[in-house]
Amino acid sequence: MLPITVTNTLSRRLEAFEPVVPGRVGIYVCGPTVYGPAHLGHARTAMAYDVIVNFLRYAGYRVTYVSNITDVGHLTDDADSGEDKVQKEARKRKVDPLALATRYMLEYFEDMAALGVARPDVAPRATEHIPQMLRLVAELLERGIAYEVDGTVYFEVRKFPNYGRLSRKLLSELVAGARVEVDQAKRDPADFALWFRSPPEHILKWESPWGFGYPGWHIECSAMAMQYLGETIDIHGGAIELSFPHHENEIAQSEGATGKPFVKYWVHSGLVQIDGQKMAKSLGNFITLRDLLARWDPEAFRLFCLGTAYRSPIDFTEDALAAATGHLERITAAVFQVRALAAAPAGGEAMLAAIESSRARLEAAMCEDFNTAKALAELLAFTREVNTLLAGGAAVGGGVKDAILAHYALFGRILGVPRRALAADPSASAEPLPPGVLAKAKERDAARARKDWAASDRLRAEIAALGYAIKDTPGGSVVRKAK
Repeated sequence: MLPITVTNTLSRRLEAFEPVVPGRVGIYVCGPTVYGPAHLGHARTAMAYDVIVNFLRYAGYRVTYVSNITDVGHLTDDADSGEDKVQKEARKRKVDPLALATRYMLEYFEDMAALGVARPDVAPRATEHIPQMLRLVAELLERGIAYEVDGTVYFEVRKFPNYGRLSRKLLSELVAGARVEVDQAKRDPADFALWFRSPPEHILKWESPWGFGYPGWHIECSAMAMQYLGETIDIHGGAIELSFPHHENEIAQSEGATGKPFVKYWVHSGLVQIDGQKMAKSLGNFITLRDLLARWDPEAFRLFCLGTAYRSPIDFTEDALAAATGHLERITAAVFQVRALAAAPAGGEAMLAAIESSRARLEAAMCEDFNTAKALAELLAFTREVNTLLAGGAAVGGGVKDAILAHYALFGRILGVPRRALAADPSASAEPLPPGVLAKAKERDAARARKDWAASDRLRAEIAALGYAIKDTPGGSVVRKAK
């Protein structure tokens, strides 16, 4: 196994990755609440863990990846107040809440497929796991760390001494009533609901030992994670804004019920910002994934996201997407040109050593807390080496050609980029560039780097005279056959 390190939110340290069962990894990631279209935050989170799972499998681990679908119990307050998000939206549209949730769940999977995100091994829906939740609530009541008031069951936080260790929040710092009026049924304002009594108008409700009701958001993930991965799981992921209260409450109720550590490594992805501001409907900067993909290439968006370490906030701008598009076009053009090469008996063997060095750097980057930014930089550096080889005009042996394409496929296997260029029919794709055009494009890039604008303009004209157009993007120049 490769020596992987991971930043554990629980310890705030970079730790050596050692799963509970050697060679096997169980990973649970909080999925979407399906009451509306998927947005950029959903996409960033899904892509981050998609790459982590890809690399763990490449590193030799047998991975079981579970990411849930929340279709009941997530209230508008994200805590214990407000209305169920799915039911509220369904009432507004005058449709059945489960039908609404199913529609947006299927759209979510379609959107993720467009981004190259593989479907999790298990994608459990909360509404299909009510018995598991009821058993977990009953266990907490039996252990005396939960209590029932008029059909609603609460977790008693002060009976779990380690509460707050993930988010570093002290009970004394949790100001009661800061956002909503305190529920007077609670013994302590910090207590949270495991099971809600259902009012008559609530459509999604189930019979329980405490009357008809529905689950709290937090109990859902604990029940589903333990159902498929056991009482102690290796990695629990999700966006950083879930660390409190959602993940903090998961720890309390799971460990309160089993007496065992719930998660070994807590791994959180950063927020998505729009031009430096948090994305929010109230700020008018909310972008759905379908709106984005109507204007931008999904693989370019994936490339953009990979350019930032998964833990860090990511700032979405049009310029950043344009730069990622330029990078993607250069990578795609290189792959097409290699695929179209007429392989010679020999030539370019020095590239084989370069490929081995590139593979080692790719592995080292990903072993270092799944550093996709470094891995992407290696993909771009490798593409520059390929373009240098092609621009030289020398013969390229069949084994070298195959090795180059295999290395691009390795990047695709781990990062998900490139994908389409490797799978496309070359006859239906961009025509490979002649070596002379490639050489002039490289010479022009050098002229622009030294700000020799006269030479840059002259070379642009020479490239145009050969029947090709050159486009300057934030990601570099891209050459295409003139229309």
